[in-house]
Amino acid sequence: MKALTIMAYVGVFGLAALGVAMAKTNPSQVEYEEYAARRLTEYLNTNVCKKTPKFIENVIQFNCRQVVDSAQPRLREIIADSTVRQDFIVFSIYRTDLNVNSLIPALRLDSILPSTPGYQFETLGAFNQFYTYKAEQQ
Repeated sequence: MKALTIMAYVGVFGLAALGVAMAKTNPSQVEYEEYAARRLTEYLNTNVCKKTPKFIENVIQFNCRQVVDSAQPRLREIIADSTVRQDFIVFSIYRTDLNVNSLIPALRLDSILPSTPGYQFETLGAFNQFYTYKAEQQ
């Protein structure tokens, strides 16, 4: 009986310590916005800019990567405006409804890209990390 009581105390203490550690490492909204803007920039550079023919870039004197990189502050604003955070103290869930058409004027890509759909992302923030577990086109 005594060993069982000791094990119960150790288990409760371990869970409490884990809860405190998770609460202290729950990332903030600002950290999420930085993460999401970084991921979006990577996506645009690898998927959108690579699909822009060099011929078009030369004709209209347009450097896609340079435009995407210069629009980083605007991307963070768009992400901040389209994200809702649910804070559960030990972790957070971020839901972002991103309308790509709102990015196009900011990036000045409207002349080379057709109208694009929106996307919904759900990301879990815990232990100073982000895990995007849902990304779907709307």
